[in-house]
Amino acid sequence: MDTRKARGNTRSGFTLIELLVVIAIIAVLVGLLVPAVQKVREAANRMSCSNNLKQMALALHNYHGSNGELPVGRDALGLSTHAYLLPQLEQDAIFKQINFTLAWNAPGNALPMAAVVKTFLCPSDNFNSIPAGWAGNNYRVNQGSGLLWGLPPTANSDPNFGQPAPNGPFYLGSRTRLTDILDGSSNTAAMSEHRKGDFNNGIASPSDTFWLGQTVGMYPATADEAQRIATTLDTKNLLYQGMSDVGAPWIRGYHSTTVYFHVTSPGMPSCMYPPGRIATTADSNHSNGVNVAMCDGSLRFVPQSISLPAWRAMGSATGGEVISE
Repeated sequence: MDTRKARGNTRSGFTLIELLVVIAIIAVLVGLLVPAVQKVREAANRMSCSNNLKQMALALHNYHGSNGELPVGRDALGLSTHAYLLPQLEQDAIFKQINFTLAWNAPGNALPMAAVVKTFLCPSDNFNSIPAGWAGNNYRVNQGSGLLWGLPPTANSDPNFGQPAPNGPFYLGSRTRLTDILDGSSNTAAMSEHRKGDFNNGIASPSDTFWLGQTVGMYPATADEAQRIATTLDTKNLLYQGMSDVGAPWIRGYHSTTVYFHVTSPGMPSCMYPPGRIATTADSNHSNGVNVAMCDGSLRFVPQSISLPAWRAMGSATGGEVISE
């Protein structure tokens, strides 16, 4: 027998069917692996996000230790809490660039306005269509569970006459002391998070702030009415799209950049009702909830399913509510 001939006729390699089977097995394995990798990555991102909030909560306490009060929610020139916290976050160089005698958008503040601070950015929100010259932010201070953006008006003719004053730790000129938080610093939220906007007012996206004006049935007198409106809002209706420029610049103390409310549940659409009523809430790209830093520096992951009374109780500093989820 010619063994060389026999060896020459020996088949090598895969048949087409075998190759397809191997490809199918690989595809199944990849299909199983990718979600697992994504889950691990998101867990790491959520941990980094909570670490950012922890740093900011510690910065708030260090600021209070040095000044006897927490920084303002925003000052008279529109500068944010974040601007005042920079030295406590080891960002002295950027802090020194800010002219606190000028408005947030004055030409003299253009340089710090564009400065990226990594501590202000959640790694789960990698959307970065922010205009040149603006730096983004995902973390916001708590103004409370009321609708009023400013301070209560004194004129009967003002449409916001009779609205309760802000009851959270941070608002216009707030300067809250920890001893002012009668509900207890461990029961009151200091900060939470919000996704950055797509900066495209031609496309509605979940991170937008929806403008509802004084439309009949859409100008809430109470927080409960605001929750009802947000629950039924058609977020794809561009007639309601008010602001896509959400989450920038961090130097601006505003309800679309650095401030949020405990009016509506976390993850609900954020709404504005000119003149002067606001319901921007906390939301995130994390699964089913948001990170929240309490006024004592502790961190919580709050699920979207939290009861509305419990969420509002976390927002109020002096309401006397008991947080019960």
